[in-house]
Amino acid sequence: MKENTKWIITTFMLTFMLALLFGGVSNVVIEKLNIILAICVLVAVIVIGILFDMIGMAIATCDEAPFHAKAAKKAGGAKEVLRLLKSKDRATNICNDLLGDICGIISGSAGALIAVKLAVILEIDVVIVSLVLSAITAAVTVGGKALGKGISMKNAETIMSMVGGVIHLVAPVKEKNKPTKKENKEK
Repeated sequence: MKENTKWIITTFMLTFMLALLFGGVSNVVIEKLNIILAICVLVAVIVIGILFDMIGMAIATCDEAPFHAKAAKKAGGAKEVLRLLKSKDRATNICNDLLGDICGIISGSAGALIAVKLAVILEIDVVIVSLVLSAITAAVTVGGKALGKGISMKNAETIMSMVGGVIHLVAPVKEKNKPTKKENKEK
């Protein structure tokens, strides 16, 4: 129970800080960009949210067995995938909830800023532009996540292999110090 409470508090604090950081940065960036680049940032945030939702679904549905075989053959990324799969609850929470939902929140606030810019450019009531842009953002996000979930469930092993490869390049799982043959003979 204590471990779960600690994880919930850690997740809460991490989400708060990341949302504050990314939300603040995206708002400042979008304020300074022209409308086309601001829309590109919005699309990028939506795509990142969809990708992390897909990764979370792949983690939730992926079978460990192929990665045990790959790890035995020392395939790059296999150990990283096994580490994710052994902590599915936390890994999916990070991907789907922490990162995916933060992207959803950021896309909402970015959409509101873009709506104001568009309303000024098009000389249209900001409420109308905001409603239309919010609806488009929500539809693309939810539709993209629905499409992504199906892809993730059918291709979980492939997606996890790619994720494992990226993690292996960025932050590989370190080998435990195994005694060499010479050290074994000395014992």
